[in-house]
Amino acid sequence: MPIRPYLDGHRFDAETTRLMGIAFETAVAALPTQGDVEPPRDIIARMIIDLAKTGERDPERLCEAALKAVSVYPIVNAPNPLPPHASPPVLPDS
Repeated sequence: MPIRPYLDGHRFDAETTRLMGIAFETAVAALPTQGDVEPPRDIIARMIIDLAKTGERDPERLCEAALKAVSVYPIVNAPNPLPPHASPPVLPDS
């Protein structure tokens, strides 16, 4: 999926858009899908766009920053995240 739908009125030259697209597709591909849950594409795109607005053009750095940004979300960190209302199991004292 290209990054263009996420540009939301932001304008970049063709080369910058191409580099952002490479970073976006690489970041999305780097994240595993879990069942019906897709990687958080909107967060990935927003991070890449925000960095590109500051002048960053290196696809590797854009990708790394986007992956770092989404790493705070449990769906990315944990293979089987607990629902928000669930508590971790209590283990008996040894």
